[in-house]
Amino acid sequence: MIIKKTLLITGSSLLLALATAALLAVLPTLANGEEAKGSGAEVKVDNFTFSPDTLTVPVNSAVTWVNKDDIPHVITSNEGLFKSKALDTDQEYSYTFTKAGTYPYYCSIHPKMVGKIVVQ
Repeated sequence: MIIKKTLLITGSSLLLALATAALLAVLPTLANGEEAKGSGAEVKVDNFTFSPDTLTVPVNSAVTWVNKDDIPHVITSNEGLFKSKALDTDQEYSYTFTKAGTYPYYCSIHPKMVGKIVVQ
Protein backbone atom coordinates (compact mmCIF):
# COMPACT_ATOMS: atom_id res chain seq x y z
CA MET A 1 0.00 0.00 0.00
CA ILE A 2 2.81 2.42 0.87
CA ILE A 3 4.60 1.58 -2.39
CA LYS A 4 1.44 2.38 -4.42
CA LYS A 5 1.07 5.75 -2.66
CA THR A 6 4.75 6.52 -3.21
CA LEU A 7 4.47 5.66 -6.92
CA LEU A 8 1.32 7.76 -7.23
CA ILE A 9 2.96 10.75 -5.55
CA THR A 10 6.16 10.33 -7.61
CA GLY A 11 4.16 10.04 -10.84
CA SER A 12 2.04 13.08 -9.98
CA SER A 13 5.16 15.08 -9.11
CA LEU A 14 6.80 14.11 -12.40
CA LEU A 15 3.68 15.10 -14.33
CA LEU A 16 3.52 18.43 -12.52
CA ALA A 17 7.22 19.07 -13.23
CA LEU A 18 6.75 18.33 -16.95
CA ALA A 19 3.69 20.60 -17.16
CA THR A 20 5.59 23.40 -15.40
CA ALA A 21 8.57 23.01 -17.76
CA ALA A 22 6.28 23.19 -20.79
CA LEU A 23 4.60 26.31 -19.44
CA LEU A 24 7.92 28.00 -18.71
CA ALA A 25 9.07 27.25 -22.25
CA VAL A 26 6.04 29.08 -23.66
CA LEU A 27 5.86 32.04 -21.27
CA PRO A 28 9.02 33.89 -22.44
CA THR A 29 7.59 34.04 -25.97
CA LEU A 30 4.31 35.48 -24.72
CA ALA A 31 6.07 37.88 -22.33
CA ASN A 32 8.09 39.35 -25.22
CA GLY A 33 4.87 40.43 -26.92
CA GLU A 34 5.03 37.87 -29.70
CA GLU A 35 1.63 36.77 -30.82
CA ALA A 36 0.51 33.20 -30.82
CA LYS A 37 0.52 31.53 -34.22
CA GLY A 38 -2.68 32.21 -36.09
CA SER A 39 -3.40 35.48 -34.35
CA GLY A 40 -2.78 38.92 -35.68
CA ALA A 41 -4.49 41.71 -37.49
CA GLU A 42 -5.97 41.59 -40.95
CA VAL A 43 -6.55 44.18 -43.65
CA LYS A 44 -9.03 43.24 -46.34
CA VAL A 45 -8.32 44.47 -49.87
CA ASP A 46 -11.61 44.77 -51.73
CA ASN A 47 -13.27 47.11 -54.22
CA PHE A 48 -10.04 49.15 -54.55
CA THR A 49 -9.92 49.92 -50.81
CA PHE A 50 -8.10 48.75 -47.70
CA SER A 51 -10.40 47.89 -44.83
CA PRO A 52 -9.74 49.20 -42.31
CA ASP A 53 -7.80 52.02 -43.93
CA THR A 54 -6.06 52.71 -40.59
CA LEU A 55 -5.19 49.81 -38.33
CA THR A 56 -3.66 50.14 -34.84
CA VAL A 57 -1.66 47.19 -33.49
CA PRO A 58 0.84 46.56 -30.68
CA VAL A 59 4.58 46.21 -31.35
CA ASN A 60 5.56 42.76 -32.72
CA SER A 61 2.19 42.27 -34.41
CA ALA A 62 1.87 40.51 -37.71
CA VAL A 63 -0.49 42.24 -40.12
CA THR A 64 -1.92 40.21 -42.99
CA TRP A 65 -3.41 41.77 -46.10
CA VAL A 66 -5.91 39.53 -47.92
CA ASN A 67 -6.88 40.36 -51.50
CA LYS A 68 -10.62 39.85 -52.00
CA ASP A 69 -10.66 41.79 -55.28
CA ASP A 70 -10.81 40.13 -58.69
CA ILE A 71 -7.67 41.97 -59.77
CA PRO A 72 -4.11 41.94 -58.39
CA HIS A 73 -2.76 44.42 -55.84
CA VAL A 74 0.75 45.08 -54.52
CA ILE A 75 1.04 46.22 -50.90
CA THR A 76 3.91 48.74 -50.72
CA SER A 77 5.31 50.72 -47.79
CA ASN A 78 5.80 54.43 -48.49
CA GLU A 79 9.26 54.17 -46.88
CA GLY A 80 10.25 50.99 -48.74
CA LEU A 81 10.04 48.92 -45.54
CA PHE A 82 7.94 46.17 -47.13
CA LYS A 83 6.49 45.23 -50.51
CA SER A 84 4.39 42.25 -51.47
CA LYS A 85 4.39 40.41 -54.74
CA ALA A 86 1.29 40.93 -56.89
CA LEU A 87 -1.51 39.34 -54.87
CA ASP A 88 -4.21 37.61 -56.88
CA THR A 89 -7.68 36.90 -55.48
CA ASP A 90 -7.56 35.29 -52.02
CA GLN A 91 -3.77 35.55 -51.77
CA GLU A 92 -2.24 36.99 -48.61
CA TYR A 93 0.82 38.97 -47.57
CA SER A 94 2.03 39.37 -43.98
CA TYR A 95 4.53 41.68 -42.34
CA THR A 96 5.53 41.86 -38.66
CA PHE A 97 5.93 45.36 -37.22
CA THR A 98 8.71 45.36 -34.60
CA LYS A 99 8.92 49.09 -33.82
CA ALA A 100 6.35 51.67 -32.75
CA GLY A 101 5.42 54.25 -35.35
CA THR A 102 3.05 55.06 -38.19
CA TYR A 103 3.55 53.14 -41.41
CA PRO A 104 1.69 54.47 -44.45
CA TYR A 105 1.32 52.14 -47.43
CA TYR A 106 -0.39 51.99 -50.83
CA CYS A 107 -1.03 49.68 -53.76
CA SER A 108 1.76 50.28 -56.25
CA ILE A 109 -0.53 49.20 -59.12
CA HIS A 110 -3.33 51.54 -57.98
CA PRO A 111 -1.60 54.40 -56.08
CA LYS A 112 -4.89 56.01 -55.02
CA MET A 113 -5.41 53.02 -52.72
CA VAL A 114 -3.82 54.08 -49.42
CA GLY A 115 -3.79 52.94 -45.81
CA LYS A 116 -1.67 53.05 -42.69
CA ILE A 117 -0.62 50.87 -39.82
CA VAL A 118 -0.15 52.54 -36.43
CA VAL A 119 2.10 50.50 -34.15
CA GLN A 120 2.00 51.30 -30.43
